[in-house]
Amino acid sequence: MQTSDKEKIRQSVRESYGKIAKAADVVGGLSPMTSCCGSSETTTIADSTASCCGGQEVAPGQISALMGYSKEDIQGVIQGANMGLGCGNPVALASLKPGETVVDLGSGGGFDCFLAAKQVGDSGQVIGVDMTPDMLSKARSNAEKMGTQNVEFRLGEIEHLPVADNTADIIMSNCVINLSPEKLKVYQEAFRILKTGGRLAISDIVATAPLPPEIQQNLALVSACVGGAATIDDTTTMLKEAGFQDITIKAKEESRKLISQWAPGESKNAGDYVVSAYIEAVKP
Repeated sequence: MQTSDKEKIRQSVRESYGKIAKAADVVGGLSPMTSCCGSSETTTIADSTASCCGGQEVAPGQISALMGYSKEDIQGVIQGANMGLGCGNPVALASLKPGETVVDLGSGGGFDCFLAAKQVGDSGQVIGVDMTPDMLSKARSNAEKMGTQNVEFRLGEIEHLPVADNTADIIMSNCVINLSPEKLKVYQEAFRILKTGGRLAISDIVATAPLPPEIQQNLALVSACVGGAATIDDTTTMLKEAGFQDITIKAKEESRKLISQWAPGESKNAGDYVVSAYIEAVKP
């Protein structure tokens, strides 16, 4: 992929999620998508990068319940932090302990960060990283309203993390790495900032069949967490190349029905090609 195409993807994703952040404020917490970032617009990489999320307005709490969050999780954060953008519950997967340092890749409105902050306690730290200024502003505002002292949010790309080497015990991410046009760099950066023995706890979208070019080159579907999905085999290869061991990728077949709603009106059924999965690995 050419550098110009990579930058078009990043800009498209940044614009899409910036619009989501603003739209969530306008509609009072309702998520203007059916989870992750559903859109029926068709924009190819060769075209302009205009794309945004569209579709049915759904309460984020309803989406999160389907993704594995408890009622206590959903009700325990300020309105607006949970934007219904995930495809699983990486906080539950992480099995966090008091005193641990957590880095969340693509932290959005801060939902997973705030849940993690409760589990690591005052002796722990949570760092959220997001490349979208509007999301960052929203997350920081949410943290101030909640009075959360052990969470901070940093502006940055997940391929170039604004975090020092050997910082994190856990790296979480929820339906974000699929959006990156340079996934190997993401995993290499994750490896760099993890402590020895540190681990990944990621919920993401993976491809179970080769994606047709018309899906891969559709920027709206990339922003919808479909067009940029890597296969399970490719993900495993990238994790190994980055240096990780004890890699497990567990596909959630039951997610296909929900994923199929992310791109209404498209000629291709997203659920035929991609599935939500939990990805775990350890830095030796």
